[in-house]
Amino acid sequence: MDKISVVGLTLGIAALIMGQVIEGGHIGSLVQPTAFLIVIGGTLGAVMLQSPLKVFREGMRMTRWVFVPPPSSHAALIRQATSWSQIARKEGLLALEAQLPRISDPFTRKGLQLLVDGVEPQRLREVLEVEIDAWAAQMRLGARIWEAAGGYAPTLGILGAVLGLIHVMENLTDPSKLGAGIAVAFVATIYGVGFANLVFLPMSKKLMAYVADGVSQREMLVDGLVGIANGDNPRIIESRMQGYMA
Repeated sequence: MDKISVVGLTLGIAALIMGQVIEGGHIGSLVQPTAFLIVIGGTLGAVMLQSPLKVFREGMRMTRWVFVPPPSSHAALIRQATSWSQIARKEGLLALEAQLPRISDPFTRKGLQLLVDGVEPQRLREVLEVEIDAWAAQMRLGARIWEAAGGYAPTLGILGAVLGLIHVMENLTDPSKLGAGIAVAFVATIYGVGFANLVFLPMSKKLMAYVADGVSQREMLVDGLVGIANGDNPRIIESRMQGYMA
């Protein structure tokens, strides 16, 4: 669990509620199902319209990273690559084939398989970098649907405010209905701006940070595999890979 995400979201919501209370307002006045439906439903619809189904699904799947981040395995990869380099120096690259069944990560397995197959170091780097670029592009597209949601939500909030004011104008002769219409108008704006700046945009930035970390891990692994292919000393390989953790 990423505790700072929980604390940050809780703090942001609490600050809004406390501000409302301090000013003498009622918490219940911030709860407007109609405004929520307009802002969240409209934002979701806009994001779905702009995104291919595959990208939308990926963005939804990545949402859990905000609270349960993907494992960061820099240290484990360094130990693994150092071990492989020692085996390769003693027994040759073909001896690494026995390590393949123990690897669950597809990218790592592919890199080690290319190494065992005797692919030239430069070609090995080129093949794996193409895969890194493709993975990163897919993940960034998924993360950006939340950035897009942060752009649409305030506009939908304004649209909700306009709809609320239209409702007010239609019921000027009935004072009992004016309060509800005005409440929807202003709360919709709060929802739009609040969700954009407290939820959607921060989520997008955090997901992009995790994507960058995943790219760093993969680039570090490629550097280690190329070092093994070149026959570098295990200590040199380990030292170079540790540079990615600085």
